[in-house]
Amino acid sequence: MIRLVPDQSAQITRTEKVEFTFDGEAIWGYAGESIAAALIRSRYLHLRDAPKDAGPRGAFCLMGLCQECVVVLEGQTVESCRIEVQPGITVTSLRYGKDD
Repeated sequence: MIRLVPDQSAQITRTEKVEFTFDGEAIWGYAGESIAAALIRSRYLHLRDAPKDAGPRGAFCLMGLCQECVVVLEGQTVESCRIEVQPGITVTSLRYGKDD
């Protein structure tokens, strides 16, 4: 692999790990990062179903414009890319069709 800039990954300082629940599974993210980022790192890519055909949808723009990353957080539908992980929150996918 060719690197155009020096590898500075060792200089990254991570915040504390925060545990939360997604679809009944305990997962974690870093304090201050979005729910979407934590879900992607944990390999959860199917976050919701399309309302018409129940096709799988997931994070796309990651800045709150497309609304493809919508999930249910504590009973409210939210864009997961715009909400930071918090300890103990309960997040579920938004499903219209049958489960995977």
